[in-house]
Amino acid sequence: MKKAISLTILMIVGLALFSGCASAPPLRTEASTSEISAAEEAGAAKVPQASLHLQMAKEELELAKGLSAKGEKKRAASMLLRAEADAELAVALSRGDAEKSEARAAVERVHQLRQDNP
Repeated sequence: MKKAISLTILMIVGLALFSGCASAPPLRTEASTSEISAAEEAGAAKVPQASLHLQMAKEELELAKGLSAKGEKKRAASMLLRAEADAELAVALSRGDAEKSEARAAVERVHQLRQDNP
């Protein structure tokens, strides 16, 4: 009788642990997806360095989804952080390139004005 009760308790504990693992929260990809969209909107595809980081972010997001599907939640979460960081870098590089272009255009306008008004 004691053996049957012990076995029943072990089964209940085992099921509780298993169901706890099965009910792990789903992978939260919103931040990475949002940052990738921001990079695309910032024109990252047109800036070589930004384009590289945008592509890396997309690949890391897909890898995170694959890891999550395999049950590797910690590695998936880490990969999501990398995707978000690469997408943020792509945004920053895109904006930096746009600012440099604007600055060059402003300098050119100043040079033109100086030539037109000696």
